[in-house]
Parts: sequence; structure tokens; C-alpha cells
Amino acid sequence: MFYWLFYEKLFSYYTPFRVFQYSTFRTGMASLTAMLISLLLGPWLIRRLREFQIGQHIREDGPKSHQKKAGTPTMGGVLIVISIVVPTLLWSDLSQPSVWVAVIGLVSFGAVGFMDDYLKVRRKQNLGLTAKAKSGLQILAALLIGVALLSMQAHGLYSTNINVPFFKNYKPDLLINVWLHSPWTYPLAFVFFFGFLILVLVGASNAVNLTDGLDGLAIGLMIVASLAMTALSYLSGHAEFAKYLELSRTPGASELTIFCGAMTGASLGFLWFNAHPAEVFMGDVGSLALGGGLGAVAVLLKQEVLLLFIGGVYVIEAVSVILQVGSYKLRGKRIFKMAPLHHHFEQLGWHESKVIIRFWIAGIVMALLALTTLKLR
Repeated sequence: MFYWLFYEKLFSYYTPFRVFQYSTFRTGMASLTAMLISLLLGPWLIRRLREFQIGQHIREDGPKSHQKKAGTPTMGGVLIVISIVVPTLLWSDLSQPSVWVAVIGLVSFGAVGFMDDYLKVRRKQNLGLTAKAKSGLQILAALLIGVALLSMQAHGLYSTNINVPFFKNYKPDLLINVWLHSPWTYPLAFVFFFGFLILVLVGASNAVNLTDGLDGLAIGLMIVASLAMTALSYLSGHAEFAKYLELSRTPGASELTIFCGAMTGASLGFLWFNAHPAEVFMGDVGSLALGGGLGAVAVLLKQEVLLLFIGGVYVIEAVSVILQVGSYKLRGKRIFKMAPLHHHFEQLGWHESKVIIRFWIAGIVMALLALTTLKLR
């Protein structure tokens, strides 16, 4: 909105408004705005959640030390979503469809999480949506984003080619009919495209959700991941950098920098209240929204593969759950003392704060390694 008002409408009357042209300025302002919204609204929201007795129900089979957290206000992810959406709408160029797709990814997955949290609070137990209902709604949200992306492609605003780390000339097309050259493969091509999209978006949202088990763990890692995505967005939207690094340049990618900057600022603001000992939990409404938003940006930037490295700790946490469940069902034995992985280290005797900080360090290292792959090709 500010871009349209101050640059497109008022720049000719007052030249200093030229600064609104630059995505770097608007990204910085969006980050600050998001953090301020989070910090200012946080205390009020926490009070309201306590008044409505919207508290967290702790899983009975989890670490016993977590039982004292029962009753801590949850659904704080509403604050995160507001703190991202408002600055994005204020500071970005809203004529760019990529901005709206990113917002849709955030809000749609956040809506699924909100329904899940609401049912948990209403039933006063750690059981919300059924696994089938939750997965079905997440898949529906992913399909919605897929339709929007294909609409953008039809107007030349999106490419179905993806970047592959370490290979500068290998950019496979997700719509496989492009290289099969047969109209009979069209249905298969769309199945493959939407299947891949569901894997990325639903996988990202669930990975963040599974990681959200310790005070500040998931949100701290999100600060790292969103910072990395901010850098990727800027590089992909800059003509010279994109050409130099041989990145798929997506129209409107520079405006995604504002969205990612808002994610970073909102995450920093929420960490103020979510740091150990947490005053509020983000709940599924926050974790699913952040995962969905992060996945949507990766899809728009054509960095779906690199997302595995940027969100490396999230991926490891999700894989630990898959391995634990699979091993128990197939062999009747557990691989870890408890899953997700952060609980395993707690059971080994690590203090909660030590687990959090060490996982943050691992997240920073993985994000830095991900960014180095841009040149190592």
C-alpha cells in the first residue's frame, strides 16, 4: 500500500519518496513493523488468552518436566500471522501476484492450525482434528496454491522449472509433459506437479509443527530460515545477482523479500514471549502457518530442494518421527528414546535450554551451507 501511495502516486510531487522504490528499504521497514506489532500486541493477547482459559494441554507420554507447562496460553500463532500479514500488505507492491500467493500459503495453513487448536481447547485435551481431516485440509490448501501458480504460469509470471543445488544447468520441469512431448501425458504431468507441491508445502508445515515442542525452538529456527529466504528472495529478484548465480529469476521475487523480512521480524517479536520459560505457545495456528509460508516462498523462488537445507533441523525432526513410527510398526522397537528428536536429547539428560541453543546452532550452520551452494555449482 505504501509503495503505491508514496512511490507511484506521490513521488512526482516529492522526490525523497523515491526511497519507497527500493525493496531493501521496504524490507527493513516491514521487519521493524512486524516486530513492533508483535511486541506491542503480545502482552494484550497473552492476557486475553488467559482470560478465555486458552491453555496448552501437554501430552501425557512426553517428558515429565513439561507437565508444569500445562495451562500456558496457546494459539499465540495468531499474533505471528497478524504481524506478518499487516506489514506485508503495508510495504509490498500488491500488484505482484507472488505476494498474494505467499500470503495465501501463510493464512490457509494457519487456518487449518487454528481449527486444530480450537478443538483442542474446546475438548480440553491434546486431541484436535483427526489425522485424516488435518491432512485433507492441508492438501486442499496446497492445491489452492497450485492452482494460483498455474494461473501465474499462464501469464508468464511463474516457471515450473526448479533450481537444483550444485548443478547450474540442470533445471528439471515439474510439468513433465514438457519433455515427454505427448498430450497423453498431460494428466500425469499435473498429478506429478501437484504431488510435488503437496509434498513441499504439507511437508514444510508439518515439519515446523513437529519441531514446536520446546520453548523458543521452532520460532528461533524460523528466524534463521526466514533470514536465509530473505537473502534468496533478494538475489533472485536482482537482475545482476540472479544472472551471476544463474538463478531462475521469478517476476516479483524482490517483493517476496518484504514478506520474508516480515516473517523474520514477527518471529523475533514472538521469541520475546516464547523464550524459555515461555509465556505463550504458538500452537498449530503458528507452526502450520509459518511452515506453509516458508514452503510457499520456496516454491515461488524455485528453491524447493534448497529448502531441505535451509530448514534442515525441521527436516531432521520430521524424519525422526517417521523413522520412530515406522520402526515401531515394523519391528516393534523404537530407534530413539522419544520422538521428535529434541525429546530424545532431553531423555539423554540434556537441559531444555541446551537442546534449544544447540539446535539453533545446527540450524544456522545448515542455512549457511545452503547459501554457499548458490556459488558452488
